[in-house]
Parts: sequence; structure tokens; C-alpha cells
Amino acid sequence: MTIQNDILNANILIVDDQDANVKLLTRLLGEAGYTRVSSCMKPTEVCGLHRHNQYDLILLDLQMPTMDGFSVMEALKTNERESYLPVIVLTAQPGHKLRALQSGAKDFISKPFDLTEVRTRIHNMLEVRLLYRKLEALNTTLELTVKERTAELRESEARYRSLTELACDWYWEQDQQGEFTKVSGPVMEMLGIRVAPLGDDAPDTVDDGWDVAERQVLQANIDARRPFLDFALHRMKPDGTRLHYRISGQPMFDNSCRFLGYRGIGVEVTSGR
Repeated sequence: MTIQNDILNANILIVDDQDANVKLLTRLLGEAGYTRVSSCMKPTEVCGLHRHNQYDLILLDLQMPTMDGFSVMEALKTNERESYLPVIVLTAQPGHKLRALQSGAKDFISKPFDLTEVRTRIHNMLEVRLLYRKLEALNTTLELTVKERTAELRESEARYRSLTELACDWYWEQDQQGEFTKVSGPVMEMLGIRVAPLGDDAPDTVDDGWDVAERQVLQANIDARRPFLDFALHRMKPDGTRLHYRISGQPMFDNSCRFLGYRGIGVEVTSGR
């Protein structure tokens, strides 16, 4: 369906306490091809009608008894389902035009009616209105798609971490400062240290024994935000046992490319004297 068909099938409400004006606008819109035009001569009923029918356009007279058009617009703003006010005001008072626009009306039509002006303003208003609704629908669909995709990515990451933990001796994550934020597996028992940054000189180790040159190379990789794969680390225990580890790490960044830290895996390869 084309936008022109959408415009002609738009749901329109005419609100005016003068029967002659209602008939004139109804006939004009019918001759222009609009198929869904209704009217209301009681301004107090407009809000209820709009909540029920969700009009694409309301042609609203400003000068009415009991409740004028400005009061009707204020009442329409209480509709929680929609923030957009689809109103063109009908007025014979030039001074009311600016006030009406400031009150939320999207356009105005002057009385007495110029039929060409009426057709043009209604068509233009509906075109904008329907495009606005299409954009809202697209945004809603996009938001749902993003939520679904985010959920899928989280599930995928959870599965990846689960498989990773099964395929290695430990899984680890560090923040921007190099402090561990997550460690799974017997890493502390294996390394024999209190958990500290991988590339650090490990001042808090109970028994150090790490190869200094290897730790310096690893720290250089971390400082440069480089990934590393199967990086070899060796540690000599006090009893002379030499432990051999391989660790892999990947830097983490957010959507704005801000560095978040590292995550990776580690395995104990060999041990011996």
C-alpha cells in the first residue's frame, strides 16, 4: 500500500459545534477521496473518542461552548498511549493561531475556509503523521530486535565461557587496572599465589619464582593492549619443581572503544625438576 492510499484511509475526526462547518468539511474530505471521516459536536466527548479510535487527525474548532479547543488539547495530552498531538485547529481569530501552536496543535486552518488550503494542509499533516507512525513502529521493531540479539549474545557468551572452562585449567578476567575480576578453576592453588595482575611483578606472591623476563614481555603485551596466544610462563617452586604454563588473553573494549580489561584462559602444560 502506498503512502497516498494510507493518507486517504486515515482516520479523521471533525470537531465543531456548527453543523454547517461539519457538513462542509465532511463533504470536502469525501470528494477528495478520504474514506474514514467522522464528526463530533460535543467537545467533552473528544478525549474518549480518541482513546478508543486513535485518530490520525483531529480537525478541532477553537471557539466552542462548554469546552473550547484549547481545553480539549490539554485534555488530549493526558493520553498516555501517545505523546504526539494530531490536531489541526479551525479558527477565525488570527490571534489564536500562535497560541494554538504553542498549545500543541500541529497546524491551523483559517475560517472562512479556503477549500484549497483545507485540502493541502490536511494532506500535508497526514503525510507527516503517517510517516511519524511508521518511524515509531520501526523504532519499536528495532528495539525488540536489539533486545533479542543482546539476549542471544549473552547466551552465546555463557555457552562459550562454559566450554572454555571445560577446555582449560582456568578462565580469568582483569579490569582496566589489571586486577582480577573473575577467576574460575584452581588458579590460586596451581600458581601458589594470591590472585594478582598477570603482568605484574607480583609483589604479593607468597613464593614468587616466576621468570622475570617472561613476565616483562607479558606486561609489554598487556600495556600495548595486544592479544596473546599460548604465552609461555615458567615458575620455580621452592622445592625446585619447575612449572610450565601457557596462557592466552584478549583485550576487551566497549562500543566506544574504551578499554575494559582482559579475559583469557590458562593451562598447566608440564611440571618437573
